[in-house]
Amino acid sequence: MTPWRADLFVQPLPGYVAWMSPAPRLLIAAALLLSACSAGASQKEEEHDRFPTSKDFTTDVMARAAFTAGGATPWRLSALETPRAKPAAWRIVVVTGTPSWSEYWAPTLAKIGPDREMIVADRPGFAESEPQTAVTSIEAQAEALEPMLGDNDGQKVILIGQSYGGPIATVLAARRPDKVKALVLMSAFFGDRGPTIRRLSALGSLVRPALPRDMKNALAEIDHQKPQLPRARTALAGLAIPVIVLHGDRDTFITPADARRLAVAAGPRAQFMEAPGGDHFLNACCVDSVLGAVDRGIAAAESGT
Repeated sequence: MTPWRADLFVQPLPGYVAWMSPAPRLLIAAALLLSACSAGASQKEEEHDRFPTSKDFTTDVMARAAFTAGGATPWRLSALETPRAKPAAWRIVVVTGTPSWSEYWAPTLAKIGPDREMIVADRPGFAESEPQTAVTSIEAQAEALEPMLGDNDGQKVILIGQSYGGPIATVLAARRPDKVKALVLMSAFFGDRGPTIRRLSALGSLVRPALPRDMKNALAEIDHQKPQLPRARTALAGLAIPVIVLHGDRDTFITPADARRLAVAAGPRAQFMEAPGGDHFLNACCVDSVLGAVDRGIAAAESGT
């Protein structure tokens, strides 16, 4: 997958106009790229196989669920989760990038073994989740997603913070050290912008008025992120849990060098893990690397290293 195939980043999802004509589709795709989004690359149906979504799997593998957001605003949030007859020892909680579309995590959910469980939400302001407007506060996003951690006694949580979701997951981990025992920062976006984002920044302001709700909300999140990053970086430095910084060696949204610096900033229990051949969308190209990072984070938590 290459980031310059911008027309590949449009996927039919609930609430969207599917398969637009090439020019509008390219503009919207460019805005997706600009926002360092979470959307895995899908390929046009007329040219390639469609990217798998939850509809391609049976409900015993994954199912859509709804829950009420934490915090002062009881938004209704939508999520995909792996059904389990009884709670697993480890719960994998994914905080996605922006725009936040849980459907792009379907292939990863499908590969979770029966001894673990996983949940991925559409964050507030995206897809099937409320509200309709953007929720630009990282703290408010973390508070809203806190119910994803579950309330099963003795169950441990490993968080995955993807792209823009990296700072949100970090703040959430700092809020709940009783539950969160490890953190994976995957393609994490802590304000450092690689060449692809910089090239597309001018285009973003031009296409914004024509974008649908999720794209506008994604750009609004990016616009408001920078002043909030010192709080997220302080939270990261203060974590006493293992942190795995997972990054693709072909990521041009956030460079591998930026990711290595982030791993250093995360403290002595942090490890840098490279995904060979991986770009920014590791949940699309490199599911085994993602699950490998989860394994490493769980092993480090269980061994105390």
